[in-house]
Amino acid sequence: MASAANCAVYFSSNITVFEIKSHSLPATFVSKQPNTFGRRSVRLSSSTTGFNPRATPSATAVENDGSLLDTVPTPKVIIDQDSDPDATIVEITFGDRLGALLDTMNALKSLGLNVTKANVYLDSSGKHNKFSITKASTGRKVEDPELLEAIRLTIINNLLQYHPESSSQLAMGATFGVEPPKETVDVDIATHVRVRDDGPDRSLLFVETADRPGLLVDLVKTITDINIAVESGEFDTEGLLAKATFHVNYKGKALIKPLQQVLANSLRYFLRRPSTEEASF
Repeated sequence: MASAANCAVYFSSNITVFEIKSHSLPATFVSKQPNTFGRRSVRLSSSTTGFNPRATPSATAVENDGSLLDTVPTPKVIIDQDSDPDATIVEITFGDRLGALLDTMNALKSLGLNVTKANVYLDSSGKHNKFSITKASTGRKVEDPELLEAIRLTIINNLLQYHPESSSQLAMGATFGVEPPKETVDVDIATHVRVRDDGPDRSLLFVETADRPGLLVDLVKTITDINIAVESGEFDTEGLLAKATFHVNYKGKALIKPLQQVLANSLRYFLRRPSTEEASF
């Protein structure tokens, strides 16, 4: 069965952005009932293969003797829909190698977004670049999963372009990078799904699985296809893995135990099933 989504990459003024094209996918992270989502003429896919990176290894990836650094930190991209009611928070970490990320901010603006706030902080895991993002047309946070996935892919592509050494550390490196990951993730082993109550009006869904393009959109579609509403959440890209936390409800209430099991089983089946390209039929 082919994926429900495809992704296209466009280049303009040395900035790479992703335009999304969909097939009736849910379009908002809001506490509405399922199937009331808006529609967009965009499409995402895990089978994107038409992108050839232009980047060459940067100075940060090479030692004085020309050999690659022995230890490359694990890149992390976090899209947080919970922390700020008025903006989408994006956090990018790659050890201490990231600069001001002006090209990344320009690429986000090319998606019709405003970066309303940017800050940097340091801890033991490295330098964290955080952005507050709103839609330029409305001044509000991003609630469309297709646009959220476009943000994620644009950030990862810019990371691959300006820090090619990250390619072997990211699942996207196999599609967009100069060097695919040295190890592959067994999706059956890597996939974990849990659901628990989070008060009387909503439940908390945890998903961990192998990362791929279009994953965020496909997760939301799988959830809403069984009439469960997605209110908000956080989607983390951490190396070869993706980790998602969603607040969900059924008709404004927390999921009862049988429905929790249906949701968990549906996601496990979707994430673990073999995929078949359309061309094979």
